[in-house]
Amino acid sequence: MAISSKYSPHEVEDRWYSYWQTQGFFRSTPDGREPYCVVIPPPNVTGVLHMGHMLNNTIQDVLVRRARMMGKNACWVPGTDHASIATEAKVVAKLKADGIEKSELSREQFMQHAWEWKEKHGGIILEQLKKLGASCDWARTAFTMDEVRSHSVIKVFCDLHRKGLIYRGVRMVNWDPKALTALSDEEVIFREHHGKLYYLRYRIAGEDGYAVVATTRPETIMGDTAMCINPNDPKNQHLRGKRVIVPLVNREIPVIEDDYVDTEFGTGCLKVTPAHDVNDYMLGQRYNLESIDIFNNDGTLSPAAGLYVGMDRFEVRQQIEADLQAAGLLEKVEPYTNKVGYSERTSVPIEPKLSMQWFMRMDDAAQPAIKAVRDDEIKFFPPKFKNTYLHWMENIKDWCISRQLWWGHQIPAYYLPKGGYVVAETPEEALRLAQQTADYPIAAEDLRQDSDCLDTWFSSWLWPIALFDGIEQPSNPEINYYYPTSDLITAPDIIFFWVARMIMAGFLYQGKVPFQNVYFTGIVRDKQGRKMSKSLGNSPDPLDLIARYGADGVRMGILLSSPAGGDLLFDEALTEQGRNFCNKIWNAFRLVKGWQPDSSATQPKAAQYALEWFGHKLNQAIAQINDDLNKYRISEALMATYKLFWDEFSSWLLEAVKPAYGQPIDSQTLEQTLGYFEQLLQLLHPFMPFITEELWQQLRPRQQGASIMVSTMPQAISGEANSIVEEFELLKQLVGGIRTVRQEKGIAPKHPLRAMLRAMPTGEGLYAAAAKLANLSSVEAVAQEVPGATSFRMGAAEAYIPMEGLMDSVQELTKLQQELSYAEQFLGSVLKKLDNTNFTSNAPAHVVELERKKEADTRAKIAHLQERIAQLQ
Repeated sequence: MAISSKYSPHEVEDRWYSYWQTQGFFRSTPDGREPYCVVIPPPNVTGVLHMGHMLNNTIQDVLVRRARMMGKNACWVPGTDHASIATEAKVVAKLKADGIEKSELSREQFMQHAWEWKEKHGGIILEQLKKLGASCDWARTAFTMDEVRSHSVIKVFCDLHRKGLIYRGVRMVNWDPKALTALSDEEVIFREHHGKLYYLRYRIAGEDGYAVVATTRPETIMGDTAMCINPNDPKNQHLRGKRVIVPLVNREIPVIEDDYVDTEFGTGCLKVTPAHDVNDYMLGQRYNLESIDIFNNDGTLSPAAGLYVGMDRFEVRQQIEADLQAAGLLEKVEPYTNKVGYSERTSVPIEPKLSMQWFMRMDDAAQPAIKAVRDDEIKFFPPKFKNTYLHWMENIKDWCISRQLWWGHQIPAYYLPKGGYVVAETPEEALRLAQQTADYPIAAEDLRQDSDCLDTWFSSWLWPIALFDGIEQPSNPEINYYYPTSDLITAPDIIFFWVARMIMAGFLYQGKVPFQNVYFTGIVRDKQGRKMSKSLGNSPDPLDLIARYGADGVRMGILLSSPAGGDLLFDEALTEQGRNFCNKIWNAFRLVKGWQPDSSATQPKAAQYALEWFGHKLNQAIAQINDDLNKYRISEALMATYKLFWDEFSSWLLEAVKPAYGQPIDSQTLEQTLGYFEQLLQLLHPFMPFITEELWQQLRPRQQGASIMVSTMPQAISGEANSIVEEFELLKQLVGGIRTVRQEKGIAPKHPLRAMLRAMPTGEGLYAAAAKLANLSSVEAVAQEVPGATSFRMGAAEAYIPMEGLMDSVQELTKLQQELSYAEQFLGSVLKKLDNTNFTSNAPAHVVELERKKEADTRAKIAHLQERIAQLQ
């Protein structure tokens, strides 16, 4: 078959992906092999592939493909997350564009639109992952709102409520005025905000004076129910026991005392608004203060405010500044920078708000999850995230699990007509419980199910268990085989949202950890260090990159720059490097496949020696690559494999064994070379699946249905001698030195040279390989220096290249004298530094030692040059 001159990924990728799927290579069912199971961090159902997904899923695929080739039963389970807030926002926007308001629809009607949206957009990202080469078991594709997962979520809610771990109550929550829902603490992102600090005058009731309060939120004064001072603050002692009047509102409020107040902030007087600040709420609880909720759910002011009703909270902030100024109640305004909480989903400032919500108690559930990570039952890579995790878990707060949304799992709580509620998995069970609870007749239509849905993370925290139906059927064959899963690959920004909660759920519902290792990827940033985002326009489209560079090139580019837990500075030049590497592999394949075997030919000594060397070098590299991958040093493993192919195999082995132009190759050398090529393709396959499959299939005749992805990964042989590897490094220096001599002397590569070697290992194979690689007419060992020859060192060894008849001795003498002059000048600069007592006394010892080494090396070089010059004069 004719081999094209250039690798074309577009002709290869779809064909092989289809072949893998048709042959069922991605499919996994329990059997007698060791399982290797990875569950995909489910992307949002309405999402599309971005660079973070590209990084995360490429790493997963590397680990899964490697495990499969190591004989394990690899199971990579894909799926998507329903993403309550994000998806509902998209559906509402779509309806609005169609002239429909959500408020005009019943819940059932809205959910019908939402499911239609999901069916239309929900599978896009998974199809895109196939372009990347992701070897998921697509038959297992799950969705957090499919039947099995939904039943699991409802069952867990009811179970935890029955155990007293879920409760309902009015608490201060983070409110998202755009999404119109409560958020958990982990869904709030604090950003630096450049605003103002307003100093407001609160007149003292019954006196002429006033107290001044500094606040960043003057729009909340309508909710003030107290002023607080620190009892140990001498400057505000005159306010003890008094009452003050809220500016513009003209409501009298008491002055209370608590050492919570920071005497250094502002004037040391604190306005207390229990309904709109979490710390003020605690003060309100402590001193039995009234809570006045002045905000509507959308962030406008409610009738309870009494002023500015219907205006947006930030419009009020501007207006109230002018009104306070006009009323003489604004002391001053200063620029002020503070941290403001924003919704992780909608990017609007959150509003602390008292609200009736559902919560989960976390203290007890956290304990086994803390121990599992502290004792390394679950290992984190890199381990620095262990402390981050433990700090959060040891200070964990109750989880607000209810959301004021429709798209999601509706809370299975049913309210009775005369008060109270029951929690049940089905309406039928709810009716039975209600009838048992109430002392009056109740029919099904009398019950009202809670309209809220559960936090999206309340379904995804069950992901490793629910994927194998381990909630409904806790001991089924699949959960027993695949659980706990092996590795979790995720981003550190969801360590609390997801990782910690999955560990807790694992102990609650399987009595053990959900995974053994967690690999944290970094954030993908551009060359300037900025996080890639649509708003900045600095994120390339992954599919566009694949179209231009091929999936293997993109995979390699993104992996080369992705240390575990470290941010990835993505440069498109890396994907170009990946594409170039594909071309290098392709060209090496074309070279080898172009050789014609001769079964009667004898294997040359040079080829025999080089093949023996490469066998040992390959063995060393396999051990190193396996060690890197076992420690999740994926970027390092890829670089080691890259160098093994590019530097050792292509640049040295193929050069050492290739036959003369137009000549055949002996069959033994060709067979060994093909064998090494095959092993290199296997090592590369997890990183670059498409080109390796294409070449593996062409390298030798294969049986029907064969694939590199189910071939056996090469393994290192322990106890291998490496003396020939060290010897070959000397050979490389010899060849490199001779090439330098040719370049410096203007001697053509095709012109044979002689080489005389002193203090270098001898051997027929070594000398033959040197002659082949450096085009030497002869190689011989000598016991002493060779007068008149050009020489260079290789550690303790030295090579002499006779120049008789090759160049003019006058020209050589001039060149050597120039080198001597430069070396003497350099030595002078080193000695000047070492003669300086300030330097030798104050510089670090290793720096001084380095200068002394420079002195010794330069003196040796000068002596060598002087000796050479004397020989020529």
